[in-house]
Amino acid sequence: MTAVVANLMRHKGAHASPAVDFRHPIATSLALFRSRWYLAGILVANVSWAFHVGALALAPISLAQSVIAGGLALLAVTADRVFHLEVTRREWIGVAMAALGLALLAATVSGTAESAHSAATTSAVLAYVAVTASIGATIAIAARRMPAGGPMLGLATGALWGSSDVTIKAITGRFDGGAVHALLSPLVAVVITLSLVSLVVSARSLQLGPPVAVIAMTAAAGNIVTIASGFVVFHEPLPSGGVGITLRIAALTLVIVAAALTPPRAEGII
Repeated sequence: MTAVVANLMRHKGAHASPAVDFRHPIATSLALFRSRWYLAGILVANVSWAFHVGALALAPISLAQSVIAGGLALLAVTADRVFHLEVTRREWIGVAMAALGLALLAATVSGTAESAHSAATTSAVLAYVAVTASIGATIAIAARRMPAGGPMLGLATGALWGSSDVTIKAITGRFDGGAVHALLSPLVAVVITLSLVSLVVSARSLQLGPPVAVIAMTAAAGNIVTIASGFVVFHEPLPSGGVGITLRIAALTLVIVAAALTPPRAEGII
């Protein structure tokens, strides 16, 4: 829920700020901080991020991410009632479907806190993150040629932020050797790079809008990347039995269909 509020605050500030230019990412991104709404959104996002990291450290990544994703269910309501943004019927349906899909994913997650630090080699983490981050970067580049690039940039942001979360999870698993050992890991540089790039892409996606569609796409992509890493990278068990597998397939289908329902509005070109 905190992340939802933070993103809506950032949208309010970014929408009233000069356009972020990918050719000048630092200068144009720093200009956003002149907006009190954007700055407040960043501060709220940092609080949310701290709790997020704590959850990743204490529980399996797929379980932590599925629970955190529950805030998406309140996105449309918060945007409509609190921020007085226009929410179309398709956006209401899309957010509801995405939230239901993520809830089903949470219901099919196996593992407990005892398996919070399932083995993951640095090479496996880097290989997975290289693939998912490359997908995000490719989508961001492709969005430059689209008349309504906001939702697509949201999708790219989710892939990049999800890649960062996977890396953070791997780092928390190394704290058993001491905080200094963990923080000296080369993975820390990966997290910093992905976080900075994600922030720029996210800001531009929120400027292009529409905000509900952009935030929903970001959340859906980020959660798919992180939850999938549970069994691909961290060796978390898959659901046992036909019912669990069927539910997981249905959950992923709901999230994908919800993303497809996102209405493309021409809000300008990057």
